[in-house]
Amino acid sequence: MSQPKPTRSKSDVKPARPVTPSPGRARHAPRKVAAPEWSPEAREALAWAHSARFFTTAAQLHQLPTSELPEVAFVGRSNAGKSTAVNTLAQQRQLAFASKTPGRTQHINLFQVGPKTAPDQVWADLPGYGYAAVDRTAKLRWQEVMAQYLELRRNLTAVVQMVDSRHGFTELDRQLLDFVAPRVRTGEVRLLVLLTKADKLNRKEQAESLRGAQAVLGEIATEDSDVGLALFSSLARIGLDDAALALRSWAAPPDVAEAAAAAAAAAAAAAQQAEHPDAPL
Repeated sequence: MSQPKPTRSKSDVKPARPVTPSPGRARHAPRKVAAPEWSPEAREALAWAHSARFFTTAAQLHQLPTSELPEVAFVGRSNAGKSTAVNTLAQQRQLAFASKTPGRTQHINLFQVGPKTAPDQVWADLPGYGYAAVDRTAKLRWQEVMAQYLELRRNLTAVVQMVDSRHGFTELDRQLLDFVAPRVRTGEVRLLVLLTKADKLNRKEQAESLRGAQAVLGEIATEDSDVGLALFSSLARIGLDDAALALRSWAAPPDVAEAAAAAAAAAAAAAQQAEHPDAPL
């Protein structure tokens, strides 16, 4: 039997791809710019992200459609700015529902990204977790649904976890990380942690937030894992280009996207024929 690969240290947690300043070191706090001067690659990735559109919603795991497209799940505490970050990445104000009362969103919302005729990625916006005003029964039910999703969803390719940079990983953040950690360690699922609301910290505080998050992520990093970390701010647009580039790199190649679109169209036609058997083919 082959020997297990040694666990990587916390210094091996990478910054958000494709940012690779030096092996095993998180990047320093990015500069704040009023008018970002992004690279052509970043602009292309942001234009791709802007194509995100609502696909479907589900209250239970079995209600989610099956697909061969890579699925990226967005998770985070109810007050960590998750929905705002999704909207910022898509450059759309109301793509993800940002309730004025955190914790009210009780569904998994799916969004397709890429060409309309052949989308190449799916975003899954999971309910925020941990808000105190939500009924305990609802909390437990959604904890179970999210755990099952993160542990079992077959085409889950990556998880983007939003963590408030001012507070770091809370106990609830760590619990959610535990749900997906086994798949992250094997490299089956990539992980990108965005330290949100980074504009509210000074440079020293940003650096401390990065170090604290690195220490947590170092506990699950292995030779096979793909773990990224970056500061993020929807308001100041910190880390927006880096996150978009990472998401774009996880999209399906054109042939896979086209095959998935053809399979979806065939399934829809078969379902319609089954519902109306007397209709002409």
